[in-house]
Amino acid sequence: MPQTRAVDAVVFDYGGVLTTPLSSATGSWLRADGIDPDGFAALMRSWLGREAEPGNPIHLLETGDLEVPEFERRFAARLVATDGRPVPAEGVLGRLFAAMAPSDDMLTLVRDLRKLDLRTGLLSNSWGNDYPHDLLAQLCDVVVISGEVGLRKPDEPIYRLLLERLDLPAERVVFVDDFTANVRTAQRLGMHGIKHVDPASTRAALAELLGESL
Repeated sequence: MPQTRAVDAVVFDYGGVLTTPLSSATGSWLRADGIDPDGFAALMRSWLGREAEPGNPIHLLETGDLEVPEFERRFAARLVATDGRPVPAEGVLGRLFAAMAPSDDMLTLVRDLRKLDLRTGLLSNSWGNDYPHDLLAQLCDVVVISGEVGLRKPDEPIYRLLLERLDLPAERVVFVDDFTANVRTAQRLGMHGIKHVDPASTRAALAELLGESL
């Protein structure tokens, strides 16, 4: 391994990073279920924004402290349908993520990094999702999923657990996520951080950081 390389491992978020954009999946669901997009956006701000109250339903879902059926009940009750009808709670998360699929470009990037003898990993907040565990086992040396460990991003403990499992100092790890707050925590702990916008820009940022062609 070249001595000048800046990192030993690259860790990715899952939804919206190793998959097609979350905005596309969300948009498809909003249209299919007839959900008012402004109401949904306001709910996400109240549960995930800077002023989100700790212990709200999304936080509890991500740490595994709230079962999916109960979350779906609370979630659907706060959604507004454009025709005024109640939003069916059962299966609402499945419908939300139905259009999300693995990104071929990002999976290729992970494989290219592994060809360079870099370690790769996953750090993901789960919403009761079914992850492609067989695929992740092939692509990742370390997998940390919030609902399995009882911790969540952007709180520092889950990043510290990641570093412990990698057995690497923070400065030897780069973290890629599509949420600014999640990247900032990684940087605060000394990790390199890349805000994911699209596969091409993430590939370019990693190539620059590594100092070699990708």
